[in-house]
Amino acid sequence: MPKLIRLYIINVAIGFGLAAVFVGMLLWFNIANLWHLISTSDKGWLALLILWIANGIVFAGVQFAIAVMRMKDDDDDEPRGGLRQHVMRCDPVPIPVRVEENKARPFWKSQ
Repeated sequence: MPKLIRLYIINVAIGFGLAAVFVGMLLWFNIANLWHLISTSDKGWLALLILWIANGIVFAGVQFAIAVMRMKDDDDDEPRGGLRQHVMRCDPVPIPVRVEENKARPFWKSQ
């Protein structure tokens, strides 16, 4: 089995295990009265299954993302430099402008 597939399966199993612990804690501490709702309903097992699967998908995705981001690549340890490229500088340059005085009054200064 390829290493990436094995990594994915292991992390998904860990994620669903963590989701089972999370759902168990939700029921144990009776958050939002979930224990009463699930234990007194005839379809409580379906609600419990959906709650576990929904949380399992989220926890498995996060667990796999953490595992992928923690993978280390040893090839990028040494600095390699790069091509020296010129950087364009954006310095302001003054441009002289000739101003001619208009003898007509502007409309906002009219009396």
